[in-house]
Amino acid sequence: MTRIDFAFGAPDRLRTACQVARKRYLAGQRLVVYCRDGSRLASFDRMLWAFDDISFVPHVLANDPLAADTPVVLTASDPLKASEKLVQAGQPQPWLLNLDDECPPGFEGFERLLEIVSDEPDDKQAARQRWRVYQNAGHAPHSHDLSRLPDA
Repeated sequence: MTRIDFAFGAPDRLRTACQVARKRYLAGQRLVVYCRDGSRLASFDRMLWAFDDISFVPHVLANDPLAADTPVVLTASDPLKASEKLVQAGQPQPWLLNLDDECPPGFEGFERLLEIVSDEPDDKQAARQRWRVYQNAGHAPHSHDLSRLPDA
């Protein structure tokens, strides 16, 4: 069963997602980032290039010819299809990072699903709805309060 982790209290959802992507990349974990909102996905893409002056997170869109060789793949469509490009012999299934307001399609095909939630009222409301959908599907999401972490 997919492990679902919600990180609540992010000061900035996309910036925190960039930090998560960097952490997963440095740990050798491949990642599919899903968001149907093309504008939000493009903002995340741009932010990955510039959010930190001293680090780089290799990433491409799922339809890029280099997707199979790139640790982080961004998609606005089926995340499972995007993950197929990342799965290679002997490598584990990539994790899924959801930046959409709704549950990603096919999330149950992933070992791990990460959700980042800011303190913005609309973002929190959408996250509560996703939490309920996951629970109703028989999952037990895990909650992590980012607001209690010390400042970096």
